[in-house]
Amino acid sequence: MKRYDVIVIGAGDAGLGVAFKAATRGLKIALVDKGNVGGTCINSGCVPSKTLIAAADRVIEIRDAARFGISADIREIDFGAVMDRMRSAAAGGRNAIADAIAATPNIDLVNAECHFIDDHTIDTGGEKKRGKKIFIASGARPSVPPIKGLDAVHYLTNESVLELDKRPEGLIIIGGGYVGLEYAHFFSALGTKVTVIDRNNVLIPFEEPEISELLKKELGGRVDLRLGSETEEVSLDGGSYTVRLKENGEISGEALMVAAGRKSNADLLRVDNAGIEADAAGFIRVDDFLRTSRGHIWAIGDATGKAMFTHAADKEAELAWHNAIQRKKIRMDFGSVPHAVYTWPQIASVGMTEAQAAKGYKLLIGRAKYSDTVMGEALGEQEGFAKAVVDKDTERVLGFHIIGPHAAMLIQEVVNAVIHKERVKSVTDCMHIFPALSNLITETLGNLQ
Repeated sequence: MKRYDVIVIGAGDAGLGVAFKAATRGLKIALVDKGNVGGTCINSGCVPSKTLIAAADRVIEIRDAARFGISADIREIDFGAVMDRMRSAAAGGRNAIADAIAATPNIDLVNAECHFIDDHTIDTGGEKKRGKKIFIASGARPSVPPIKGLDAVHYLTNESVLELDKRPEGLIIIGGGYVGLEYAHFFSALGTKVTVIDRNNVLIPFEEPEISELLKKELGGRVDLRLGSETEEVSLDGGSYTVRLKENGEISGEALMVAAGRKSNADLLRVDNAGIEADAAGFIRVDDFLRTSRGHIWAIGDATGKAMFTHAADKEAELAWHNAIQRKKIRMDFGSVPHAVYTWPQIASVGMTEAQAAKGYKLLIGRAKYSDTVMGEALGEQEGFAKAVVDKDTERVLGFHIIGPHAAMLIQEVVNAVIHKERVKSVTDCMHIFPALSNLITETLGNLQ
């Protein structure tokens, strides 16, 4: 049996963050992962999907150029070249990580499946490894709903969709969350007829209702959105998929993608052997300090199911490691985790929605459209807007929500205000370059009522 100071399960962003921090202290680390280093983000999430979406955004910008008096035509879209560029970006990230691990002598990279034997010991393909501290960053995998016929056909997920070499003429996506909608944006921009099926009556219901409605209007102009619909059965006949809905008929397409959420990988680790508690969905339970029901074991990233974003996983890794080695502990603030949805229009949000905040605060609400600013008007952006949610008594910024160009960049200064529990003046008292899109933030906070 090999003994280690630290065992890290999962070589994605979160696991790597802990492993490299432990390595700088001269500790002996086992980094265990059955797949490619880099985890979901590098291999099947952020890097490949956003590389593809960048191409889709360029297509829409070119098609929209006529509004600016520019005549431009797209002669050809080389789908193979788009996919090759994506694969090259992912491979570059993987290789850089592999090189960094290889250059760190006190990290043993173990490419194998593993499971717990007890709360200090794991089995990696017949070899036992014992660790003083263990960090679970095992991530998640696509969740497959129990739809009749689905197990008998080949369908795409956020992983296998990256293997396509030919653009499908028609694509049916089961699931209208951010993964499904981002791929709906990508394929529809490149010319595929896309249908999205979602059981919810509201598109991305975790966003503000006004944002959901605008996204439905804008994306619905090029994607067939079947909301409030539940898939009853899937079949494949002669190269064409047929999806039968419970409520309103059938849909046919050349390809089928399932984007119905994520499933924890904790079940593969046999965490119950270590006395580690999981919830009903299989995600590992942690306290505010990211510690599991075993005091020397921490869980971070998608393994907990709390905030399934790379930036959240990075922060969890930082705090989990701190809490593992320092007496003074720091809580993870999941309520301040920002997120973005890279559709067109783009969405970004942080903190509470108006409905959430109204349960505990008297509120001031601020709204502004992009077109209320000089740069927004220059861009011809007539629909995009921002919304601020503020505590009336303290003027503390509780939440902020944007839909429109560069939303993910614009949100950042408000992220800082929300995380640090700052008042409106912490943002509005700072000079903002004029004219710039950042004026949207001050304009929104200046309209509180």
